[in-house]
Amino acid sequence: MKKLLVLLAFFATSALVWAQRDFDLAEQYYQNGQFTEAKLYYDKLFNEGYEDEVFDHYLVTLTKLNELKTAETLLKKRIKKTKDSNLYVDLGTVYQLAKRDADANEAFQTAIDKTQPYRLAILNLGKKFLDLYLYEWALKTYEKGQNQGKDGYSYAYEIAGVQGSLGKFQEMLNSYLDILKTDANYISQIEVTLMQLVDFEDDEARCQDIKGAILKRIQLEPTVSSYNELLAWFLMQRMDFNGAFTQLNALDKRNNENGNRLINLGTLAMNNKQYDVAQKCFSAVMAKGTNSVYYSQACLKNLQAMGALIKENPNSTNESYQQLDREYTEINKLNLQTNEMALLKRDWSHLKAFYLNDTKGAQTLLEQAVAMPGLPNKTKAEIKLELGDVYLFQGNVWDASLLFSQIELDFRDDVIGHEAKFRNAKISFYTGDFDWAQGQLDVLKASTSKLISNDALHLSLIITDNFNLDTTALPMQQFARADLLLYQNKYTECLATLDSITKAFPNHSLTDDILFEKAQIFERIHQIDSAYACYNELVEIHFMGIYADDALFRMAEIQDKYKQNAQEAHKLYDKILTDFPGSLYVLEARKRFREFQP
Repeated sequence: MKKLLVLLAFFATSALVWAQRDFDLAEQYYQNGQFTEAKLYYDKLFNEGYEDEVFDHYLVTLTKLNELKTAETLLKKRIKKTKDSNLYVDLGTVYQLAKRDADANEAFQTAIDKTQPYRLAILNLGKKFLDLYLYEWALKTYEKGQNQGKDGYSYAYEIAGVQGSLGKFQEMLNSYLDILKTDANYISQIEVTLMQLVDFEDDEARCQDIKGAILKRIQLEPTVSSYNELLAWFLMQRMDFNGAFTQLNALDKRNNENGNRLINLGTLAMNNKQYDVAQKCFSAVMAKGTNSVYYSQACLKNLQAMGALIKENPNSTNESYQQLDREYTEINKLNLQTNEMALLKRDWSHLKAFYLNDTKGAQTLLEQAVAMPGLPNKTKAEIKLELGDVYLFQGNVWDASLLFSQIELDFRDDVIGHEAKFRNAKISFYTGDFDWAQGQLDVLKASTSKLISNDALHLSLIITDNFNLDTTALPMQQFARADLLLYQNKYTECLATLDSITKAFPNHSLTDDILFEKAQIFERIHQIDSAYACYNELVEIHFMGIYADDALFRMAEIQDKYKQNAQEAHKLYDKILTDFPGSLYVLEARKRFREFQP
């Protein structure tokens, strides 16, 4: 008896092993699209009692091989056995493949009729129709749930999604707005759906539909705050931060909020260089008073926006920077948190060193910040980066390099570590150690930070294009020295050095680099016509060089901001879009190009 049981167990185990082998082979053939071979194994497994395990792939295999009659018979037996109404959808798709449209429609309707009007059952059937792109039938499914359901679930979100898939955009919008009226929690999902359906840059018709539908609802039902919130989000997608401010500021006041929305909007506006709107946002939060939880954060960000606006303004004077310095002095009197105070000193020091030439004051502020107890290591590293910059500005090259090396060592796999590594590579460049600089830049080209990798690539190109061991290194050494002088705001010395290179080495490969550097200096010292001439020469003579798109963009900005020549700026932005579609300036150029269109 014991031997018999052992023998039976052996045969059972062997059968399972062979069945698993057949299943693995069937799946392998199925995944490779070898349906004829897969069917041989599925037939065997199906007949051996493994129907549940192989049914789905077996059915697909039959349809792929156009064995539709067999598939129909298989499904009818399965429906009779399981009573699964969803299988009528599969039967309908088989009928569609067989060009039996009337039978297909009957099967789809049967699936709906036999599905109980419970939420899970309706949602599952609707999803099955959606997965097969049968949107009209999905809509009928949700409508059944809406009309016959007992739990009060509206299926409004699902119905709106199907309307969008059917191209009924206006109906979809109205459905979404109906949802928001009763449940504002859906706003994030609606925003995601709209982002998938609408190109907010190019799809002007749909954008106008969205804006019109929301504005109409706001007029009819002004107390529904979620409409204003959705409109503000829409305006942000359209880069209309001023319009978004109007909506969110009204919401903030109406709901007596703490200013969080305005802080977020201001930060987004600042990241998109709309500094005037950013200041409006931060000022609105500051107006709430010192008891506001976001007061100090708003003050700091407002100073950042103010500084950026001054730097962007071509007519800014030294008095503008002095006034900003006084603003920092006032904010410094606030009882700020440790991290906020450290960041205040960092930003303030940059103003003092690079715009007011007060390097001693800048160094003092940064040393105070680094010494603050309880400062997070990441913030301390940011302060040290700025201190290294100040050291370099002062000419203390090795002190700067030491700080950057410390940060790189402490944050080897972090973006801030990559930034420190890049600044050390720049120091190697400034001091003429081009091979070492190139080695560091080759590593940084793969940085996760796009800004760092682009900067590394740019400096690497300067070295590879202009430094050759078979020729004298003197021109590159002089250019690197001029680049350091530019960094230190020593414009007269920098121009003299650049001119000496051109005189001693006419037609050198550095010519375009020199032109671009001179143009930057002329802009900084407000010799705009000279800057424009350099940029124009770069475009006309060095069109295939690495600075052509940079020069075009700067020319467009000069025509726009300095000369108020909108027509010429429009042409230059258009030239960037047509001649340099891969340029980093494409997004900004497209935005400005559209602003100038009549």
